[in-house]
Amino acid sequence: MGEFVRCEVADGIGTIALTRPPMNALNETVQEGLRSAAAWASASAEVRAVVVYGGQKVFAAGADIKEMAAMSYADMAARADDLSSAFDAIARIPKPVVAAITGYALGGGCELALACDWRVVAEDAKLGQPEITIGLIPGAGGTQRLPRLVGPARAKELIMSGRMVDAAEALRIGLADRVVPAAEVYDAAVALVRPFVTGPQAALRAAKAAVDRGLEMPLPAALAWESQVFAGLFATADRAEGMAAFVEKRAPNFGAD
Repeated sequence: MGEFVRCEVADGIGTIALTRPPMNALNETVQEGLRSAAAWASASAEVRAVVVYGGQKVFAAGADIKEMAAMSYADMAARADDLSSAFDAIARIPKPVVAAITGYALGGGCELALACDWRVVAEDAKLGQPEITIGLIPGAGGTQRLPRLVGPARAKELIMSGRMVDAAEALRIGLADRVVPAAEVYDAAVALVRPFVTGPQAALRAAKAAVDRGLEMPLPAALAWESQVFAGLFATADRAEGMAAFVEKRAPNFGAD
């Protein structure tokens, strides 16, 4: 998926790995690699869940500031939508996605983590949106996904101060879902999504879409959307198998609906 993003799959779990040492700075090449990786993970029938991983030392310490410093207003005005949509491509993978975070997840790195469904965080990791310290705001989803996750007041404090939070605080405020020793981060992320590999694939896709898209709507519209998605699952083989298994008091055998 490009020079700095590697994709592989094992036992139904795809790994999207950042490989731009030392800090996985998210330059344009990495951003476009993430877009391609998201397309791969979305389209591959072999991939049923995804881990986004930066390696044993660091998840991603932010954008490539040297690259951005050379850009004019006109340059960024032309690039900003592509920057945001590269991260949004990860958010729109229609499968369970977990970020495995070691070291730092700052700026764009934090925004990449926010684009995932869950975040497994190393005990010694640091997360944050420090863009304010260089006269900017988050520009790849941070001002929108962070308040939806931790609440608007807390998100404003983090974004406007630019401070980093440790793993314990991240867990307390809902920015992290699990905290484990650094050496166990990848394995813990795999363990989190492994149960979904054998689950009902259409229903899992529907659950993610119902939540994510519903959050973008007023409640009455979101409830109508949920009803449509719910009813649509009655056309799937996995729904028939799941209900038959329940009635027959046996474990379901879900296919690739």
